[in-house]
Amino acid sequence: MTSPRPTTTLWRPTGPVEIELVRELERRAWPPRLPEQPIFYPVLDEDYAIKIARDWNVKHDGAGFVTRFEVDTEFVRRYPVQQAGRRHLRPRRLGGRADHLLTYHDPHVRHP
Repeated sequence: MTSPRPTTTLWRPTGPVEIELVRELERRAWPPRLPEQPIFYPVLDEDYAIKIARDWNVKHDGAGFVTRFEVDTEFVRRYPVQQAGRRHLRPRRLGGRADHLLTYHDPHVRHP
């Protein structure tokens, strides 16, 4: 029996409209990007995801949520890690357009 491949945990802050669409998709995929959020940027720090959900989603959408999912570590290495936000907080996100992670059916993505 082979051991499972290592995974990296990613977080995605989201608002009530997007989280409802995720629920409708049985938590197996991200919905198409909303017009006001054309790029999918998962983050590598839960605290930063919580901050975004609290400071941005609650302000703009009335509520904020943080989703968590696992992605094959080798796959994640395709994306550069970028500094986001204030330097002293050191939040990190995957750089580039991580739209490939939109579907949970991707063999590289595992969900809890």
